[in-house]
Amino acid sequence: MIKSDTFDTPAGTITVQPVRHASLALRLGDYTIYSDPVWGAQRYQDLPKPDLILLTHEHSDHLDAETLNGIVGPGTRIIGAKVAIDKLEGDLAARAEVIAQGQTKAVHGISITAIPAHNLTPDRLKYHPQGNGNGYILAFGGKRIYISGDTEDTEEMRGLTDIDIAFLPMNLPYTMTGQQAADAARAFHPRIVYPFHYINGEENTIFANELAGEDIDVRLRDWYEGD
Repeated sequence: MIKSDTFDTPAGTITVQPVRHASLALRLGDYTIYSDPVWGAQRYQDLPKPDLILLTHEHSDHLDAETLNGIVGPGTRIIGAKVAIDKLEGDLAARAEVIAQGQTKAVHGISITAIPAHNLTPDRLKYHPQGNGNGYILAFGGKRIYISGDTEDTEEMRGLTDIDIAFLPMNLPYTMTGQQAADAARAFHPRIVYPFHYINGEENTIFANELAGEDIDVRLRDWYEGD
């Protein structure tokens, strides 16, 4: 299992557990959230069952029904972008609800707000069109966590404030370069940022080097450990 990190808050401990690519688990106090869990249920066997699953969009490296069916517990809820929720069937669909961009839902004392996640560069628009995918801001214990989804540096991202922990993607042609992600991080200045959803470590290195001296804690993890 990839190294996890913990952060104390007045409401309880936040645990960040990278899983693979863009899949991660968050433990917020006594509540467990998985974001875009794919790659098979066995990758999650040592983690608590999810109380909530967040889905950013419908692509197969973010949404896999077989994995979802293998990890849900009796009370697991699923919240996601409409393009993702529309792909679910049967029991998964019965657990699921759409969260629209700009909408906020309160779940177990956690505030979850959906914001746009999409491409901006003309030749990348076909990958993540505007209006389809979500990023999420989670507020818990006075901390704010930003999970980007697949996106470039949108106006909404660059305008974020008071983000304690952020997850930013950097792989072409689908999301951002390391330089583009670093420019975005300078704009909204998260206290801690994890590069994820990358093809190789080169963009991560560019990202980290660009942010040296910016008072942003860049946490490099091997999101493909063991592959």
